[in-house]
Order: sequence, then structure tokens, then C-alpha cells
Amino acid sequence: MNKKRRILLLKGLVWLLGLAPAVWLVWRGFTDRLGANAIEEVLHRLGDTSLIALLVALSITPVRRLTGWNILAPLRRPIGLFAFFYLTMHFLWYAVIDEELALEFIIEDVIERPYILAGFTGWLLLIPLAITSTKGWIRRLKKNWQRLHRLVYLSTGLGLLHFYWQVKADTYWPIVAITVMVVLMLLRIRPRKPGRERERTVAAERPRQEPLAD
Repeated sequence: MNKKRRILLLKGLVWLLGLAPAVWLVWRGFTDRLGANAIEEVLHRLGDTSLIALLVALSITPVRRLTGWNILAPLRRPIGLFAFFYLTMHFLWYAVIDEELALEFIIEDVIERPYILAGFTGWLLLIPLAITSTKGWIRRLKKNWQRLHRLVYLSTGLGLLHFYWQVKADTYWPIVAITVMVVLMLLRIRPRKPGRERERTVAAERPRQEPLAD
């Protein structure tokens, strides 16, 4: 199997796994298996799924560095977009279904409840990342694209803070998620190699080239 087919197969698997939580929630809803508080159950599952997808997306680069599996690189975008999709559904479920679009109560919640403010801010930060995730935007923004997409770390951190503050007593899973995030960030730190600064200086002195179209 050639590289293109393997990538297509992996992307197909990402789509199947990405859609599975939504299908599962719909099935539970139709079969009356969401429990006594169905609205809260759906809200929490959508939020959990978005955080898991964000952590998986952030794990791609460390896994590539540890294993050399560069074939995983094209999976970051669809996984990240699934994270944004579930986080958007999480917010819409809260605003439309839970609060019934009562804007004064939604604004009051955002202002007075720190965990909602953290989650809402994290979602807002992901909006420009989702919009600029295409190849066209990568070419337009050039190096600024990478700088912009570093906001994903702040967004994920705010999401984890939202998760931790939202639970009342059992903080086990929030702490597990935060630990995973910390480990992933540590794995992204690469030790400086001798002569690396010189290479950067030489590269900076060279004429800049337009990125190749892909």
C-alpha cells in the first residue's frame, strides 16, 4: 500500500472515530438512554469529546518525533476541526437548548461564572484557527499562520480549566487531562543542538523564498 492510500485510510478512520460520539449521542437520545438529566448529559459529553480531540491533535507532533511516523501529520487538521465542531455544538447546546437563547442569562453566566468564561474564551480562540486551517490561508499568512495557531495551546488550557472548575467534587478526570497536556507540552520541547543558533543566523541572512504551492 502506497503512502497516499495509507493517508486516505487513516483519514477515513479519523472521520469514523470523529463522528462516532455524535452518532452515539443521537442513538442514546432516540432510545431514551441519556438518563434523568438528558440536557446536562449531552452538554458534558460534547465538552468531553472536544477536549479529547484537542489533546489528540496536540499529541500528533510529539508522537511523530518519538516514532518517526510522519504519515500522522495530515491528521492534525481533521482532528482539530472535529474538536472545534464538538466545542461549537457544546456551546450551542448550552445557549440554545439549556438557556433557550436567553441572552441576558447567557451574558450573566459568562460574566459571573469563571468556568463558563474560561470555556467561552477558549471556544472564541478556536474560531480563527478553524477559519484559517486551509492551505490557502497557510500560503497567505506564511509565518504568521504558525504564530496564530499557537493559540491552540491557550485554548486547550482554558478548556481544561473550564473542565476542572466545572466539576464539583470528583476532579480525577480533569487532573488526568491536565497531566496529559503538561506531558505533551514537555515532549514538544526540543533540546538545542550545537551550532543551531549559527544555522538560524545563516538562514535569516538568506533571501526569503515564497512557499511552494501544495
